[in-house]
Amino acid sequence: ISLMPKSNKNYALALHGGAGPVAGRDYTVTETHLRELTLDCEGWLQAGRSALDVVEHAVTELETCGLYVAGRGSAPNSAGHVELDASIMDGRTREAGAVAALRDFVNPVQVARSVMEKTPHVMLAGDGALEFARGQGFDEVSDPLNYYRLPVGVTSDDIQGTAHGTVGAVALDTHGNLSAATSTGGTFGKLHGRIGDTPLIGPGTWADDTIAISCTGTGEHIIRSGGATAIAFRYRSGVALADAIQEMLDEVKRLGGDAGVIAVTSAAEIAMPYNSDGMKRAAVSTTAPLAVATFS
Repeated sequence: ISLMPKSNKNYALALHGGAGPVAGRDYTVTETHLRELTLDCEGWLQAGRSALDVVEHAVTELETCGLYVAGRGSAPNSAGHVELDASIMDGRTREAGAVAALRDFVNPVQVARSVMEKTPHVMLAGDGALEFARGQGFDEVSDPLNYYRLPVGVTSDDIQGTAHGTVGAVALDTHGNLSAATSTGGTFGKLHGRIGDTPLIGPGTWADDTIAISCTGTGEHIIRSGGATAIAFRYRSGVALADAIQEMLDEVKRLGGDAGVIAVTSAAEIAMPYNSDGMKRAAVSTTAPLAVATFS
């Protein structure tokens, strides 16, 4: 899906639930959820809420529901426990926050925003992220063995492989500001301590005054391709949005991976391409109607 504005922009929003769908499986539940969440977030934008608030809200809901490979839908790593990654960026100020390998918190994206706003740092990881999250009073998972669940479209066989998934949101608000946020539980069966592109400001998440981007796919290949910033810098240099994204996706494919991207520009352009089997995604803007899809 690629949505172009018909007139001057006002607001725009895109969400993704990961580029890991398997062809032939039923994702009706996630499409329904993305539709409802997109309309909810559109209401926030219409009410004048900031893009930063909207992307945090969207990713919080995507983490909490357990339908995607993030938050409640995350799987244990090779050591038998769940490690969560998330990041958020405010395009207006270029401020950003992230957490990596954070164990058992309900909403890592909220912790990432707190890192951005309450520390001089961009990222906290592992035990340091955990101590910070506890100190800020964020909700912990009290019963990890019974909290986490298989996301929609994921089977027990997938957990033994390298299945992956991510959630993300990008938004342009009515004040002209852009923001992006991304969250994941990482690849299934990942090594203890593995960190992909999601919490990395640049490869996984990016927002400035011209574009906001959230990536999904095989994180190692996204990192090696330059990810979101490769797209953003090409776009700022005058390359058309679709071409800038395709160049990055082609590089990911050349390196042996797959990926998907959601992007919103200051001109209210929305793009949601991918080179995997599918990508759970939804978008809406002042000038483009709600669109929700997985494979087509």
